Amino acid sequence: MGVVSNLRRALVLSGPDFRFSELYNNLSQHYDAVVCVSTMEEAVAELRTGSFDLVMSQSADFLPLERAHATMQSGLVLDTIGEGVCMINPAGRMVWSNRRMKQWSPEVIERIGKACMEAISTFSDVHCSARSENHAPRSRKFAISIGDSQFFELVCSPVHNQEGKVSHVVAVCWDATHTRRLQQKLDAIDQAGRELVRLEKDAIAKLNFLQRQQLLEERIIKFLRQLMHFDHFNIRLLDPSSNKLEPVIAVGMPEEAMEVELFCEVEGNGICGHVAATGRSYISGDVAKDPRYVAGLDTARSSLTVPLMLHDKTIGVLNIESDQYAFFTEDDRQFAEIFGRYVAIALNVLDLLMLEQRTNSGKLVQEIACEVAGPLNDMIYDLELLKERHIDNAGVLESLHSILNNANTVRQTFWSLCSSPQQVFGANDQRRIPREDPRLHGKRILVADDQANIRETIHYVLTQCGCHVETASDGAEALAHLAGQPRYDLVISDIRMPHRNGYEVFAAAQKIGHNPPVILMTGFGYDPDHSIVRASKQGLAAVLSKPFKVERLMEEIFKALAAQ
Repeated sequence: MGVVSNLRRALVLSGPDFRFSELYNNLSQHYDAVVCVSTMEEAVAELRTGSFDLVMSQSADFLPLERAHATMQSGLVLDTIGEGVCMINPAGRMVWSNRRMKQWSPEVIERIGKACMEAISTFSDVHCSARSENHAPRSRKFAISIGDSQFFELVCSPVHNQEGKVSHVVAVCWDATHTRRLQQKLDAIDQAGRELVRLEKDAIAKLNFLQRQQLLEERIIKFLRQLMHFDHFNIRLLDPSSNKLEPVIAVGMPEEAMEVELFCEVEGNGICGHVAATGRSYISGDVAKDPRYVAGLDTARSSLTVPLMLHDKTIGVLNIESDQYAFFTEDDRQFAEIFGRYVAIALNVLDLLMLEQRTNSGKLVQEIACEVAGPLNDMIYDLELLKERHIDNAGVLESLHSILNNANTVRQTFWSLCSSPQQVFGANDQRRIPREDPRLHGKRILVADDQANIRETIHYVLTQCGCHVETASDGAEALAHLAGQPRYDLVISDIRMPHRNGYEVFAAAQKIGHNPPVILMTGFGYDPDHSIVRASKQGLAAVLSKPFKVERLMEEIFKALAAQ
């Protein structure tokens, strides 16, 4: 026999004289230990103590020994797996169990025993009534709950004896607490999401546009705090025209972090820009070591960012931060992604409702104009005939002339509304414009709107009142005016303009040293960038929903200037 390396232990099943044989001496030269046993029981006991590099026995003993070794290995496997395994006899006694089963509390084992007894009864009854063994059930499942803290799932399978009767039940049981809690959390998120998007048309119609957006924001914040347990988060929506991620909701985040401009780009625009561009969630366990992280929570240690997806299209991002390292798990990511989809749907539903109202308002004006056009034209025609009949009666003629002027004014108003629904009513009526009001004399006012008729009308009205008015045709031009550091007494801006939106104009005005009041305008309450909601929390003077009357414009201007 040649030299064999790395051999440590040998097991020999033989008689007591083997120790004195030549083979034993030969084995001893090549193995660190040679264990000799004379019975099968001793051999199995030794095999349980550890591994052997060589096992020797007479051929008649080898098959039983191999079976015993296989049985021992099966027991080792059953002791290693994470599920509890046991065998219960018809009397309800647990005749065997693996290590995991023995680790559970007596209350859990008792409940398992009762379930197994119920399974034995079921299997026995079915076996007696079944025509063939193929119809007999092969398993039965049970759910076991220990109060509200622990949940187990159990599968029982019958063991039949030679007569085909159920002799035992083998049960496999596992702790389903995490799975159950995960499912409960998912159910709760689903329920919250359904409530989030339940923006009933009739209820919404009773609220103004600011109240609608605040309602949705309150729901989002409530669920993220109470259900997801997130206290520091912000939502940015993607503006397709500029590719910019506009912050619309921020809780527990510093204001300077929200002022950071981020765009939908894979690199160079923080984690939010990366997530928006790729459409994939991002967990940062240590933001200090993450090159993509930009300014956020002052004490942030880790972050979770998920895209807001609408029909597989990214419309924004939800960013959550924690002051603990590696705080967010894959479960958190899954929860946030699911909830994020509901947020995207809710935001879209709100936008659709607002857009629908905006569209319907325009259609309503056109329908009314069509309905009154015929009778109004007939009225004007009849008035002209009456004027001819009473041409010699100065009193009647004066009255008819006044009525005719009013009828023409009504017709002109409808025509104007049909051609441009967003406008200022009464700007052409000199009686409705205050002249040289001392409250307005010399006031410097900036008016920003990309619609020329609105911009020019407000310029005309305020100039008639003695104001010095400057205008801007888009957001970038408005910011350029403000950057020039003139002392404006008031800023009036539309919220939806090219290049920059109303909130950016508002924020720029706030940074001027004297902080002039700002009035924002919107068409039929449409606020896709949530500019008004954000600005309202930071001191916005007023909101004008187009179309509006010149009296309403002047009323809000006087209030804003008086509050300075």
